Amino acid sequence: MHDAAPVALTIAGSDPSGGAGLQADLKTFHTLGVYGSSVVTLLTAQNTQGVQDIQMVPADFVRSQWTSVSSDLPLAAIKTGALGNAEMIETVADCLDAASCPVVIDPVMISKHGHAIIDDDAVDKLIERLLPLANLVTPNSFEAERLVDHKVRTKEDLLKVAAKLLALGPSAVLVKAHLGDQSIDCVADSSGVQLLRSPRLKSNRTHGSGCVLSAAITAGLAKGDDLHHAIQTARTF
Repeated sequence: MHDAAPVALTIAGSDPSGGAGLQADLKTFHTLGVYGSSVVTLLTAQNTQGVQDIQMVPADFVRSQWTSVSSDLPLAAIKTGALGNAEMIETVADCLDAASCPVVIDPVMISKHGHAIIDDDAVDKLIERLLPLANLVTPNSFEAERLVDHKVRTKEDLLKVAAKLLALGPSAVLVKAHLGDQSIDCVADSSGVQLLRSPRLKSNRTHGSGCVLSAAITAGLAKGDDLHHAIQTARTF
């Protein structure tokens, strides 16, 4: 008899264009052989050019979705995406307090173009409540800068920022940076710090790439991979 695929959950916003958000997460889970489930935190009107409108889902209804899914499906890994505001971050943290599987926090705070998506209250709540629950946190360099108030301009900056992020309580950190013609990701955990380098691909099809990376890592963890293997596989994907 064929074993059922492991179950992963994304707690994230909806992207009607399908390139980012929970749609990108679910496609990634499916492609990597994991059964995808979702809790919707917010609705967006967006496309590859940007976000035109946002509608928050009521926090109580997010809690109801969580209860429905978590009481029925054997969750093997969870990721979070866009949460929108401090109340939603608090709600999701309350839910994740009860989680017994790996949790990947993608702190969707600032777009790859540098535009802020959440306010300072929400950033404070993210640091206080969510980061300590994370097995891995996956900020881009703009988000990492805002979380620890340190600019990323050089490889040394990247290492410092990763160490400061790790001190905020997650088990591991993956900071995604573009330095020159390379994509350099910095992985930090209790075993040390590692720089993962790859050439930057010339492409305008990068909408949702952060969502896909964190979803691919979550899929690996759901399948039982160790964290470093999950990260390497996800970067290749």
